[in-house]
Amino acid sequence: MKRIIPREEYCIGCRLCEIHCIVQHSKSRNIIKAFKKERRPAKRVEVEEHGHVSFALQCRHCEEAPCITACLSGAMQRDGVSGVVVHDSRRCVGCWTCILVCPYGAVRRDGEGKKVVGKCDLCPDLEVPACVANCPNEALVLVEE
Repeated sequence: MKRIIPREEYCIGCRLCEIHCIVQHSKSRNIIKAFKKERRPAKRVEVEEHGHVSFALQCRHCEEAPCITACLSGAMQRDGVSGVVVHDSRRCVGCWTCILVCPYGAVRRDGEGKKVVGKCDLCPDLEVPACVANCPNEALVLVEE
């Protein structure tokens, strides 16, 4: 299974991972349109900073994912092929239990105003997730376990 591992010793807090995540999940996949003309999608990675320490935070696709266990509607599931924890927004009832139980704080309320959550999906259309591919310091590493 694939996971993204942050390496805080290389993160400079540039937030390019956030920008490329937003662009990748936008309708046009165009940076100008994504930020200026379309409804901006929720970022699925967030850079946390405290003083000189920074790192990117996103879903770790836990082996025993508490969000899957806690999900009342079955919207949080593990993809049988890739092993990635995925969210089906059509099944989500907006109880946000998954947000409460995530040990990393990586599941967040989607900014669309809907009662659904957003989380990292490892960019299924790309060989390497956009945040990893565009990190200038290799502070995000894609590993396969």
